[in-house]
Order: sequence, then structure tokens, then C-alpha cells
Amino acid sequence: MTQLKLLAIFAHPDDESMGMGGTLAKYSAEGVETHLVCASRGERGWAAEPEHNPGLKRLGEIRTKELENAVAILGMKSLSFLNYIDGDVDRANYAEAIKKIVTHIRKIKPQVVVTFPPDGNYGHPDHVAIGQFTNAAIVCAADSEYVDDMHLAVHRVSKLYYMVDGENFVNLVAPFMGDMTFPVDDQLRGEVPWKEWMITTRIETSDYCKTAWQAIQCHQSQLATLGELAHAHEDAAIAVLAMQGTFFRAFSLVNGGREIETDLFEGLR
Repeated sequence: MTQLKLLAIFAHPDDESMGMGGTLAKYSAEGVETHLVCASRGERGWAAEPEHNPGLKRLGEIRTKELENAVAILGMKSLSFLNYIDGDVDRANYAEAIKKIVTHIRKIKPQVVVTFPPDGNYGHPDHVAIGQFTNAAIVCAADSEYVDDMHLAVHRVSKLYYMVDGENFVNLVAPFMGDMTFPVDDQLRGEVPWKEWMITTRIETSDYCKTAWQAIQCHQSQLATLGELAHAHEDAAIAVLAMQGTFFRAFSLVNGGREIETDLFEGLR
């Protein structure tokens, strides 16, 4: 059998662990190659008192190390950065960003790619942008006329998934998180849970949520964003994480239908 590979493409350090750590740990443990491309180094993501903010450069270094540690715990094969500044991903040159992602797709050759949904989960502009860039890059990576910076051979991704939060999960964590809205320009944005019927894929991650929680703990600079959950007992945190592993199958070249998938690689094994 061809080596199975999963490529996650997100915007910031911690997206991988807090969003789908259990899923990544599960597939890594099962022998699937899991890879991560991160658009930024989280340079603006300071969650503590503003007067203690170490600044863009130092915070980027801190969060890079946190991500490297988390990736190691999750058993991931590789970590790459697009090196955009946190908060500026949606202002990146779109052609350049797409070309960078195409290069990673053609080099890694994943069958499955996971990124943010069109709403970026809760409207974060960087999340929305990296999801859009990833969609475009998947098309370009399969185009024989599209030339990337390394002149790599074309690669056709078999399945694209959006990492989504269902109503049951959001309703569970909302009381612990406090106000989850934030301003963007003249708008107030926040999480809009996906209806349970919209979820196409549910991955059973219970056996790997302890590993996911350990990966989350690597992101010490971001734990305050979890609200009361950051101080929860490990058993309680693991129970919450077990409700993740929900995805929307944006496209598949190998399967279909409305039955709930239990494997991102369904149709490929």
C-alpha cells in the first residue's frame, strides 16, 4: 500500500493541537505520515498582560518553540512555516502564498489535506485566508501548467477536509470560555457552530486525547485563551477533547454519500 499522508495547513501555532490534536496523534500512532504547514509564527498572539508582551520577534521565537514541542508530542513527520506575520496573513500576496503551499503539497504528496472552513471557525481573518489559499493551492498543485518555485511534479490531492466545531462541542465549552467574540474592522465576529447534520466525518480519538492535552500544554503562552478549561483536571480536559475530531469533507475523489465517515482516509485504504 502507498504510504498514507495527511497535511494540515493552519494559520498559527496551537491551531493544530487545540483544533485536532487527538486526530493528528491517532494517525501518527497508526503509521500515517502527518505534516503541518503553519502560515505564521504567532507573533501577535500575546494572551497575558500587555505590559509583559515580549514583542513580535521574541514572541514569534517563543511560539515557534512551543509548536516544535507540540509537533514532536503528536508524532508529526514535518513542520514548515510560510513565514507570514501573525495578523497579516489575509494581506499576503495571494499568488506568492498559493505558490508556497503548492510547493509543500507537491513535495509531501498527501492524499488528505485539512484546513480551516470558509468562516475560519470563528471569523479570524488569518484562518479565512489560509483556508482560501489552501483551496487554490490544491487546484494549482494538480495543474501541469502551474510551475512552483522548485519545479516539482504535479500532485493531485484525493480528499480535502475542513476542521469544524459542531454544536454539541461548542455548547459544552462555551460556558468555560467566556465571551468568544472579537472585533474585526467594524464587525463583531465569533464562532458559529456547525449543525450536527453538516458534519460528514467523525474521528474516534478518545485513546489519543491525553497526547493531545500534552501537546496543548506545550503552548503555554496561549493557555489563557482556553479560559477555565486551561485549569481543568486532565480527565475533564480529555473528555472535552474527545468531542472534537469533527470534519466537513469538502471534496473527495474516492468516496461519497451521506453516511458519516469514521476515517479521513476512507476510500483510500
